[in-house]
This record gives sequence, C-alpha cells and structure tokens, in this order.
Amino acid sequence: MKKINVEKITPYTGGESKSAQIERAFDQIAPHYDFMNRLLSVGIDISWRRRALNSLAAINPGQILDVATGTGDLAISLAAKFPDAAITALDLSQKMLQAAQVKARRKGVAGQVEFLQGDALTMPFPDATFELATIGFGLRNFEDIDAGCCEMHRVLKPGGTLLVLELSRPQAKILSRGYNFYLSRVIPLLGRTFAGCEAEYTYLPASIKEVPQGEAMLAILSRAGFSNCRVKRYACGLCSCYTATAG
Repeated sequence: MKKINVEKITPYTGGESKSAQIERAFDQIAPHYDFMNRLLSVGIDISWRRRALNSLAAINPGQILDVATGTGDLAISLAAKFPDAAITALDLSQKMLQAAQVKARRKGVAGQVEFLQGDALTMPFPDATFELATIGFGLRNFEDIDAGCCEMHRVLKPGGTLLVLELSRPQAKILSRGYNFYLSRVIPLLGRTFAGCEAEYTYLPASIKEVPQGEAMLAILSRAGFSNCRVKRYACGLCSCYTATAG
C-alpha cells in the first residue's frame, strides 16, 4: 500500500526508521512535554479529552488499552472515569512512561494503570484482549497508520470500541491561514525558546499538516475492519474525535 504522507515525515534526518526517531524525539522532549502541551494548546487539550471520554457513556469496559500514552493524561482520565477497569498504557518512549508513572502516583491511580514500553505496530497482547482501545494525539507518529489501526482492531474484542483523538486542520479558509502560520512559525519558535527542542517542534506541525483527517481517516479505520466509524470535530476542526466498533 502506498505510504501516507505523514508516514514519510520524521523528526530527524538519517537512516533510522520513523519509529526509532519518534522514540528518540519523545525521550528528548519528555521533561518539557506537559508544559509545552499546555502552552501550545492554551490548555484546550484538557477539554478535548474530557469531551471525548464523555462520548463513552454507554460502555463499561473491564480491560482498556491506551496506545501511545505519552505522559499518561488519557490513561489517567480513563482510570477516573472507569474506576473498576484495568488499564494498560503503551508507549515507545521510556522517558515519557517514567513521567506518566510519576503522574499516576500523584493522581492516586498507579495501581490501576500498568505502563508498558512497546511498539503500537507489534503489540504484545493476545487477540481480543480489550473492550476499549484509545489513542490521543499519537496516530500521526505511526510509521504505518494502516498497520497500527489493524493492530488495534486485532487486540479489541468483537464489539469493542476504538476512540482516536487527533489534531487536525480547520476547514474554514480564514482559520486555516492563521493556523498554518501558527504551525509553521510559532510552534517551532516556542519549542526552541522554552524546551530547547527545535527539530522536535518542527516535526510536530509538519505531521499535523499531513495527517489524514475526516473521511480519509474513516476510510483507514474501515480498511482495518472497524464498523460504525464516525468523526466529531472540536474547536472548529482543530481536533477530531473518531470512534469505531471492532468487527
């Protein structure tokens, strides 16, 4: 299958795979990650996660997987929403996971969330393990998005739910122009100034510009075997929430 544009975008130049570069990049930005997230999104990412989880009111999963968990924001929110569930949180970056574990202990959910280092394209779980799988702002970092979606489908039980939160591009032209300026000029400047990480925060906006969205993302989920694939847009399209059901 032809590579999707975002799969070709990497944080660094060189011969490493995208997955290896993503692991290195997120190890690098881990100490600044939460601060930079709040700064770049003006804190609105918190409300996006809340809205997304509110859409899961009709389910009561016992086993939950959070893919590309980063510093654990979504996994910790899942623990609060589903206090009886066992949550597994997976990420490539060991340093991001270390930050997530500290946060989980601070929030009092360390016993409910198991943090594991691993690749979302080859997850170490049997088929049909989880009732719910989530991924927040990590799909564009996959080396192969189709393969990643197929893998999430594999580990979900039939009838299980997938929830994907991903940054996207506003559809209104006037908003799109301003957003493109923010992505191309402001984010790399803030990354260099506040985190000392220019390459990593140049990759971020480049990946947002190219990640599949809307109907293109729904088509990927459908190809992976999901049904009832739907999308809701938040904040004039700056964020998209996709839900789907495993077949």
